[in-house]
Amino acid sequence: MRRANLSRKTAETEIAVTLDLDGTGTYDNRTGVGFFDHMLDQLARHALIDMTITATGDLHVDDHHTVEDTGITLGQALTQAVGDKRGIRRYGSCLLPMDDALVRASLDLSGRPYLVWNVPLPAAKIGSFDTELVREFFQALSTHGGITLHVEALAGLNSHHITEAAFKAVARSLRDALELDPRRTDAVPSTKGSL
Repeated sequence: MRRANLSRKTAETEIAVTLDLDGTGTYDNRTGVGFFDHMLDQLARHALIDMTITATGDLHVDDHHTVEDTGITLGQALTQAVGDKRGIRRYGSCLLPMDDALVRASLDLSGRPYLVWNVPLPAAKIGSFDTELVREFFQALSTHGGITLHVEALAGLNSHHITEAAFKAVARSLRDALELDPRRTDAVPSTKGSL
């Protein structure tokens, strides 16, 4: 039904993604990048998407290709799983607090990718994870998932908290947007008739 099983292989990475949009938020994410796995787990849990991601990449170079290519593959799998978008609510937003951090995410599953990213991260690294890769992931997800995505940190001192709040806010927004609308179960949510 609203499921996808997708893989992507390049000279730099090999990624496999399995999704069930009507799941309970179970996950098994193994990219070789510990902090990133933790964030993907948050995405699955709070979006109520069952998600399994396995990735092998050129981590001896750095984490960039693995993180970006995971975003690409996850976006493509999301597009495959949602199909023609018949019956979905389409829009979602969330204002999410996490300790010192407050992050707002709003999205539209419009098929028109666009990322607005206003999330300053005070630290260059969270453990060994480069914080600049957070934006790279969401750029790839937005582009390949056909998502208009706005993410803004309204407050925050701790880069871990800000990043986790961003993933959770996007997850809750996805949950709302992907939910089936009982009032419009057989309609594509657009006056154009397609998205």
